[in-house]
Amino acid sequence: MELTATALAKLIEGTIEGDGTVLLNQVAKIEEGTPGCLTFLANPEYETFIYETGASAVLVETGFDARKPLPEGLTLIRVSNPYQAFANILKLAIEDRQYPVGIHPTAFVSPKASIGAECYIGPFALIEDGAIVGDGCQIHSHVSIGRKATLGINCILHRHVSIMDGCRIGNECTFQSGATIGSDGFGFAPNQENTYQKVPQTGNVVLEDQCEVGAGTTIDRATLGSTFIESGVKLDNQIQVAHNVRIGRNTVIAAQTGIAGSTTIGANCMIGGQVGFAGHIQVADGVKIAAQSGVTKSIQEENSVWQGTPALPIRDYQMQQITLRKLIRSLALQRIDALEQKLS
Repeated sequence: MELTATALAKLIEGTIEGDGTVLLNQVAKIEEGTPGCLTFLANPEYETFIYETGASAVLVETGFDARKPLPEGLTLIRVSNPYQAFANILKLAIEDRQYPVGIHPTAFVSPKASIGAECYIGPFALIEDGAIVGDGCQIHSHVSIGRKATLGINCILHRHVSIMDGCRIGNECTFQSGATIGSDGFGFAPNQENTYQKVPQTGNVVLEDQCEVGAGTTIDRATLGSTFIESGVKLDNQIQVAHNVRIGRNTVIAAQTGIAGSTTIGANCMIGGQVGFAGHIQVADGVKIAAQSGVTKSIQEENSVWQGTPALPIRDYQMQQITLRKLIRSLALQRIDALEQKLS
């Protein structure tokens, strides 16, 4: 991708301050900018770098006011949201690297499968009987799509993704390398011999439109019915979603979170990394949970913020930590006083 600053500004509805004819052919972090680079300033903590960057152009907020002289020749592109504008530009850069339409000769596509128009199917991909792949999908190398699984349009499945039998994927979903959708849920029943008998997992997984699933993330099929991921959900790497879980629309979950079976998480929630959820609980819409928390009971208050293990409303957790520190300090002082009395 090579564009003038003016042409790029038109694409993102920005305004130019400086040389609009400068050519931009790559993107970079603001502290690593070089001639020809476009970068962005969205976080005030990085403002110091704009006064010494080697980039040719910087995306800045509309109201940005430089506190010091800018590097000579630096072009500013003013937009309402620099981070979002930069993300849109990165999307354009990725589109320049699209894979060719067609099926690689080493891929196996069942004659009983249905493949839409303008699809790319890479080396050693496997698409089984009854699978349906929508128009414009990218199926990269070593991807496996099981029997009667369905994909909507414009989905991207990176290397070694597995979509198991009967799972249903909506439109414009992205799966990073190694994601597994529809593996068996962890269902075992103890028996008289003090061993565990496997409970057949007969359901599936349903993902609605515009979901993203990170590398190594696993979403288990339901015992009965569906494990259900609503539209717009974004899951980071190495997340475990157990059988019969439901996650509401536009919820985002950071890495290494584990969600036990039959738990429901509401819409527009934000879940930090390494959060653990007990099974059979409900979390209301808009809830935020801090990293490394353990959610052991249902959260019914919408838009509330929780932290700790077991998770508490954040103010209660903070007061608990302050009280604990004061107690520890008080006990330490008591021990010091006792030792001083003995020494005297």
